[in-house]
Amino acid sequence: MTKKWWMESVGYQIYPKSFYDSNDDGIGDLNGIYQKLDYLALLGVDLIWICPFYDSPMDDNGYDVRNFFDVSKEFGTMEDVKKLIIRAKELGIKIVLDFVLNHTSDEHPWFIESKSSKDNPYRDYYIWHDGKEIDGKKVEPTNWGSFFGGSAWNYDETTDSYYMKIFSNKMPDLNWKNEKVQQEMINIAKKWLDYGIDGFRIDAVSHLDRDEFIDAKVYNNEKYPLDWNKFSNLPKVHDYLKLLNKEVFSKYECLSIGEVGGAASIDQGIKYASFDSNELSMVFNFDHNWCNNLHEVTNPKKLKTNVIALKKVFNAWQESFKDIGWLPLNWLNHDQPRLMSQYGSYKYPLESGKMLATALHMMRGTPFIYQGEEIGMTNFPFEDVSQFNDISSKSAYGYHLEKEPDDPVKALKKAALRSRDNPRTPMQWSKETHAGFSTSNPWMFVNPNYKKINVEKNLSNENSLWHHYQKLIDLRKNSIYSDTIIYGDYEQLDRDDENHYTYLRKGKNQTLLIINSFSSKKTSYDLSKYNIVEVIISNYKKQNIKDNILTLKPFESIVFKVEEKS
Repeated sequence: MTKKWWMESVGYQIYPKSFYDSNDDGIGDLNGIYQKLDYLALLGVDLIWICPFYDSPMDDNGYDVRNFFDVSKEFGTMEDVKKLIIRAKELGIKIVLDFVLNHTSDEHPWFIESKSSKDNPYRDYYIWHDGKEIDGKKVEPTNWGSFFGGSAWNYDETTDSYYMKIFSNKMPDLNWKNEKVQQEMINIAKKWLDYGIDGFRIDAVSHLDRDEFIDAKVYNNEKYPLDWNKFSNLPKVHDYLKLLNKEVFSKYECLSIGEVGGAASIDQGIKYASFDSNELSMVFNFDHNWCNNLHEVTNPKKLKTNVIALKKVFNAWQESFKDIGWLPLNWLNHDQPRLMSQYGSYKYPLESGKMLATALHMMRGTPFIYQGEEIGMTNFPFEDVSQFNDISSKSAYGYHLEKEPDDPVKALKKAALRSRDNPRTPMQWSKETHAGFSTSNPWMFVNPNYKKINVEKNLSNENSLWHHYQKLIDLRKNSIYSDTIIYGDYEQLDRDDENHYTYLRKGKNQTLLIINSFSSKKTSYDLSKYNIVEVIISNYKKQNIKDNILTLKPFESIVFKVEEKS
């Protein structure tokens, strides 16, 4: 295995619109990130992934790019980008940017040209179809559904045609079969790397290919069924990524992380990001994000983690990649519910938060923290659909309301539990007005618990969740256990235990035993197979061990250095 710089890094994801507002317009910006770089360095992270700040109409908060070589006015200027890169390098922090390959904004010059006429040179930059006739009426080319609801096609009257858009109407899909599109995206990547960034998180990377334009099977009388197999993880995607690797990634020794949605299997993940795939450095997967009863409840306090399912997911990816690739480690990103609301405990927030941090950070891979995770931020308590900003959350509300039109409260609660707005509320820096994020009204509601949960309060308390994250990062990067934590073997234990997530990390001369309780009650764990050498980190001050039996308090988490008995 060739060791790369990103294997020894700890990442931090920034959603710039919600991170920190430096000019008091209510919107986070690049200078806000610049001003908080010292905070990130203090935490110990040395790699930041910044979500899109490119020029955009903001239909999907920046993922609808209008100009890849300019900055949206809300976020600043290209000079701010350059200043940010310079300061980050001074602090030893590398920068990864979101790279949106699947689509552009409908306001991008390419699309404006593309829709102007059928013989325009840019026409084939996007996926166009004349549609079909049913009973004398013109309809979409296929019945394929969009991720954001409705059809995956949108009609444009200029040329009496449909363009494909698997996300919103304002995000037309690029036609990657066109070699000119391939070269355009290669040029964009090279230019940003030449600016001094260190790599890309590649958005929606699994969707670059399309199946034959044949209708999807219909279930439950849905007009537009969402069939991932029509545009996810299809063969040509790998050809395109090999080209990007050959022309860009390999030449710059940069980090490339793919977002592989579309129900990507482990086998598909290996195709994308094994050491010899010649495609990507790593892939984010989302299999671990939904290991609870989320679809069965409307009351967030009734969420229950399926610990066995969660362990099965972690183990499958860890085992599959142990000799042939590398994994990013993350609990959530800007599209998933807040960790503390998804898997944490309302009754034991500090203990469960520390346990969840330990469970993830002691695994093999590169950890990523999503902004606010390190202080225990939670989901927003939505009380009305008007509080939704995210386009997919609004669509989800409409979907649930259509299913049960007499219960709008239930529709709201269901949409709220999974809403992408949950992780996008402004970062809670202090107990000051608007959580110290801005002195003006923020672009999105601040979580009302900000006086209780904020950075300032965490920094002032050495027993806080933030300090636990800092200790975990320091253990990984600066301790005698670093090599074992980063490169050591991973061995999951007690796979059928529904209360505990336990595993070993084995280095050349060290063995670490990691025990994490997901129970709100006292439990016990048999330590008779081990000689305990020392406690490396724990979320409780004292451990209760008697006759080789460890009594675990609610959500207790311990990392032991051990010797295995023969």
